[in-house]
Amino acid sequence: MRCWGMAPLVLVARGIARLPQRVLLGLATVLSLLLWPLLRSRRRIAAINLALCFPELGNDERRRLLRANQRDSIMGVLELIRCWYAPSSALAGLIARIEGLPRLQEALATGRGVMLLTGHFTPTELAARMLSEAAGKPVIGIVRRNNSPCLEATFEKARSRVGSTLAKKDVRGMLRALQGGGMLAYSADQNFTYQNAFVPFFGVPAATLTSTPDLVRRGRAIVLPFWFHREPDGRYCLQVEEMWPGWLDASPEEAAAIYMRELEAVVRRHPEQYLWVHRRFKTRPPGSPSVY
Repeated sequence: MRCWGMAPLVLVARGIARLPQRVLLGLATVLSLLLWPLLRSRRRIAAINLALCFPELGNDERRRLLRANQRDSIMGVLELIRCWYAPSSALAGLIARIEGLPRLQEALATGRGVMLLTGHFTPTELAARMLSEAAGKPVIGIVRRNNSPCLEATFEKARSRVGSTLAKKDVRGMLRALQGGGMLAYSADQNFTYQNAFVPFFGVPAATLTSTPDLVRRGRAIVLPFWFHREPDGRYCLQVEEMWPGWLDASPEEAAAIYMRELEAVVRRHPEQYLWVHRRFKTRPPGSPSVY
C-alpha cells in the first residue's frame, strides 16, 4: 500500500530517531506542556487509574505523578520512533545495564521458543529491541493492528526494520513462532473481555487474560519475565528474571493473579513509566459500577 501523505512524517521521524537522548527528554517535556489541553480525555483516564491504585497518596502527590506520567507517555512515543527508525549506532551508550542476559542466551541455546512476559510500559518496544540486539535474536512483538490501513502499513514497515509482529489475537501465529524457536515479547496486562478472571491489581479487581500459561505449554516455550525502566539520565536498565515458581502449574486464575502481583511490584518502582492512559478497569465484576 502506498501512503504518499505519510512520507514527510516518516522523514521527520527518521530525524527524531537520531537525536541525542537529552534532546528527546527535553522535547518530551516541552510537548507535554504544549499538548496539555489536547490530552484531557487521556489524562482523565490516567487520573482515575492513579486514584484507584494509589489511594495512599495525597492529591498533590498524585497530580505530580500524573504530570510525570503524561511527560513519560509522550516520551514513550518518541522512544517508539527511536525504536523503529534509529540505526543501531544511535542506540550506543543508551543501556546502563542488562541483568540476566546469560539466562536469556541459555534459554535461546536450547532451540525452544522464548516468551518474554512483560507489561505495557512507555519504552516497551525500544527495550525489546535493545534486548534483541544484545542477545543476537530478532524479537517478535505482539501488537494491536491499527484500524487505518495506511497507518498500519506505515507502522508495520517501520517495525519490520527491527523485527516482526503478530496480531494480539493471532494465537496460531504465536504457537508457530514459539514452536519454531522464536522469541516473543508478550504483554497480557490490558483489559480483557474474554478468557479472563478478575484478579487484584493494586487492590482493584482487574479483568486479566488467563490463557497465557496454556499458550506457553502448547508452544513448548520457555517463559522469562522481562522488565525495564529509564533512569533519570535517560539510559535504560533491562532485566530478565527467572520465572516465578508455580506459575506454569497454577490454575488459570492463580497464574493471572501471580502475574498481576509481580507486575504491580515492578510498576511501583517507576509508576510514571506505566501506561496509565489505558482503561485497565473498564470491564468490571458483575454488579460493579463503571469507574470511567
